[in-house]
Amino acid sequence: MSEEGEITILRKQLRFRAWHRGTREADLLLGPFADQLLPTCTEAEVQAFARLLEVEDPDLWDWATGQKPVAPEHNGPVFAALLKFIAERQG
Repeated sequence: MSEEGEITILRKQLRFRAWHRGTREADLLLGPFADQLLPTCTEAEVQAFARLLEVEDPDLWDWATGQKPVAPEHNGPVFAALLKFIAERQG
């Protein structure tokens, strides 16, 4: 399989995982964000999003709501895009 085909499959898998996190709050936070991010993001951003999906829901929620600081390994462009996405949806 080509590299492009593999990244397409990974994008689909990540989108599914974003919509099926285990808590409805996380589904509604990450699912729409994945719908927006994944079709146009770079391979590096896909990998960063995949790592972000490994984080437990309570930690993601605390980071997204500012209750706790974002872990340094996740505090990059993808998480910044998530925060921007959340702010735009609230505004």
